[in-house]
Amino acid sequence: MDIKIPSPFFLIFWLVCQTHLFALPPYPVVDTAQLKCYDNRSEIAPPKKGEAFYGQDAQFHLHPPNYTLSADGLTVLDNVTGLTWQRSPDTDGNGILNRADKLTLTQAQALPAKLNAARFGGYNDWRLPTIKELYSLIIFSGMDPSGPSSDAARMKPFIDTRFFKFAYGDTRAGERTIDSQYASSTKYVGKGARGFDKLFGVNFADGRIKGYDLFMPGGGMEKTFFALCVRGNPAYGKNIFQGSQNGIITDNASGLMWSKSDSGRGMNWQDALAWVQQKNAENFLGHNDWRMPNAKELQSIVDYSRSPDTSRSAAIDPLFHCMQIANEAGQADFPFYWTGTTHASFIGGGAAVYISFGRAAGWMSARSMAGGPPERRGPPEAGSSDRGSGEYHLVDVHGAGAQRSDPKSGDPNMFPRGRGPQGDAIHIGNFVRLVRGG
Repeated sequence: MDIKIPSPFFLIFWLVCQTHLFALPPYPVVDTAQLKCYDNRSEIAPPKKGEAFYGQDAQFHLHPPNYTLSADGLTVLDNVTGLTWQRSPDTDGNGILNRADKLTLTQAQALPAKLNAARFGGYNDWRLPTIKELYSLIIFSGMDPSGPSSDAARMKPFIDTRFFKFAYGDTRAGERTIDSQYASSTKYVGKGARGFDKLFGVNFADGRIKGYDLFMPGGGMEKTFFALCVRGNPAYGKNIFQGSQNGIITDNASGLMWSKSDSGRGMNWQDALAWVQQKNAENFLGHNDWRMPNAKELQSIVDYSRSPDTSRSAAIDPLFHCMQIANEAGQADFPFYWTGTTHASFIGGGAAVYISFGRAAGWMSARSMAGGPPERRGPPEAGSSDRGSGEYHLVDVHGAGAQRSDPKSGDPNMFPRGRGPQGDAIHIGNFVRLVRGG
């Protein structure tokens, strides 16, 4: 029997075709790994089309996380993004993660050069990740331990600890359990209330992005972070938006297609999911497969070079229409947008993730803004309100582009001074931007 060997030209053509067919776009958004469905409080069976709470994060899976640990155990390859990471932020090399391994921004910025000089993991092109690169590692199978007490047996971080080394804050050294913030290379374009620069970081202990003041309250001590360096795929996190006449904006970097307009009004989480179903029933913009984006999809279209106080715009490309609103202090601002991702905690699934495209504001006292210790605030006593007294001021505490979470339902007026040490303004009626594809 004769065996015909394909010509070299045919083999090259076949390889090119296969590569083109199966290659991911340069900015694939890794799935959140959220597998459970929730109502306004608790885990539920996956809803069906037409039912309440249908269309949430756990019902869509496009690019599941997929990692490979190097043979030497030093690095982790993300097979979805093409990024290679340090496995551990153990900067002193003693095998223990604690406060001593945390770095100031200046020290974190110097870390890649040290790794490159040592050819760490066999490479010399390490860099400090952007906030979009760093956020690619977050997973929402984690559980937020924030609160007056933490149940160590139930703690579950927002990063895959099968591949990455992780530690909560060292309470014996004066840290909070949630003090596991990781540094990015992305500075906020605005300033903090105390006049300091802010650095965006991901907290893999409580599952949030915040802009962190580079100096602690009092101004004398620099904020420190864990740091993981990254290499590979320099195109990751860079959008390639293409507008069209039909009201759809395509990101050719991620493969996601977005509605140019937003919902135009705020809704609680259940109503937001129902609104998406309504739009599909209407065949909105010629499609019936719209969904509410998950946390990582929505964060992928944040433009961290913009903010209300610097560009007088939302933190998003001008191709998009972002409804202008008045915030709690009456300032011209831009909305928070719901995602389909539940932010689970010890007390259940009553909070959902959202992204701030305007100021991520909080009510801070004059004492806190002057550098004094912040006050921890919960729900106020009945009838109390300091919002109009002049004692508290609404300031951009976390920065446009922050990722936070709030109750899925309820009355935000129950929190007239906000909640938490920085008086985070509570947002329950949030906007929606539709997405499809990917």
